[in-house]
Amino acid sequence: MPPAHPFDDDKLREECGIFGCVGVVDAANFIALGLHALQHRGQEAGGIVTHDTETGFNQARRMGLVRDNFTSQKVMETLPGAIGIGHVRYSTAGSKGQTAIRDVQPFFGEFSMGGAAIAHNGNITNAVQLRRELIERGSIFQSSSDSECIIHLMARSMGRTIPDRMEEALRKVEGAFSIVAMTRSKLIGCRDPLGVRPLVLGKVGDGFVLASETCALDIIGAELVREIEPGEMVVISADKGVQSHFPFRPQKPRFCVFEHVYFSRPDSILGGRSVYETREAIGRELAKEAPVDADLVCPVPDSGTPAAIGFSLESGIPYAMGIIRNQYMGRTFIEPTESIRNMGVRLKLNVNRALIKGKRVILVDDSVVRGTTSIKIREMILDAGAKEVHFRIASPPTAWPCFYGVDTPNREKLLAANMSEDEMCAHLGVDSLRFISLDGLYRAVGESGGRNKAQPQYCDACFSGEYPVEPADMIDAGFQMKTAAE
Repeated sequence: MPPAHPFDDDKLREECGIFGCVGVVDAANFIALGLHALQHRGQEAGGIVTHDTETGFNQARRMGLVRDNFTSQKVMETLPGAIGIGHVRYSTAGSKGQTAIRDVQPFFGEFSMGGAAIAHNGNITNAVQLRRELIERGSIFQSSSDSECIIHLMARSMGRTIPDRMEEALRKVEGAFSIVAMTRSKLIGCRDPLGVRPLVLGKVGDGFVLASETCALDIIGAELVREIEPGEMVVISADKGVQSHFPFRPQKPRFCVFEHVYFSRPDSILGGRSVYETREAIGRELAKEAPVDADLVCPVPDSGTPAAIGFSLESGIPYAMGIIRNQYMGRTFIEPTESIRNMGVRLKLNVNRALIKGKRVILVDDSVVRGTTSIKIREMILDAGAKEVHFRIASPPTAWPCFYGVDTPNREKLLAANMSEDEMCAHLGVDSLRFISLDGLYRAVGESGGRNKAQPQYCDACFSGEYPVEPADMIDAGFQMKTAAE
């Protein structure tokens, strides 16, 4: 299947969004709304599993967007029950960009003590090793997803309860995981010991909700209770409420800093901080670090908007919508001819010519990955008569791939892995190019002293090449880790 924006493969793609609830009437309706709010985290496919005392476990998995699949009364009537979980997917493991229905989560398994379903956000870095061992011992896999390993590990566990089996399974898993799971009566949530991916707990009426982001709580009118802590497992039931424990060896948390930069919705709260305010602070830091004399500050919509506002406020240079995004650019857009395909980014973005002509323009974007889209945008701005084009990027150079649940190109395709900042500037053909520094990014997310080089406060491997968990499968496949010289 094509990427979410067919003509923009020059962005990092978040891996998945997860949502679950217990103790509510018609849980599937809440889940569908929650997944709709998390659609930015995955647009390839979605699935919902519920349990009802009369019909047992029920599931629906569909390709495409939530609004196209889980707004039908006919579909929702097949998902009765007061407990359920859901998942939206953008593939990072398995058949990237070619999702088969068998890869769509949640995954379901029938155990001796009853059924269980599981939805996973993140990436298992030793999945190939685990899969090989499990197959050798007789497991039969139905999908190409790394997440299915967890179900098979649970099946082989001798734990007395499903939460016990999940604990044992997750102790064998390396990498990043935020998980929502369910039994007939219990909702389970868990984060890996580093807390790389987000997971929050909310309350709605007499019921409870688990979700990747707080924006998914807002849409159903749920109250944010707290974040699930790194390394924490919660087991929630209608009669006993929330039971919490920490089954893993404690480690210093390393939350993904790119969640602040790009992945999370700007109206979400991460670590008690507004994502929008953090991105505005990034723009302010960028203006301090990389000032430039210009007439307008323009965001590359929509992800560059808060940082552009911050840059404008700090620099005093007027903010303007120099590029307009076509809001109706759907993922199902038909590409009938080569000439239409070659229009590329122009089908998604259009320059406000009357505003741009004759101006020195600062374009603020969240990242530069391959650089292909940046070149097209620079061409559009110059075609509209801009006098100068300056790029300011609200993240450090993305020079390393992510192995913790983000769809990142191979390192050789990352512009910053092969060029210096000056070389990238020349390659993109702009008057200047500057990225925020790693210390500047850390200051913007609330670390006033910048990055602690000895013990970084966040996972920033895509910028620094310092991986908090060694990507075992990728190393086995030949990936070269960062050397001391680098």
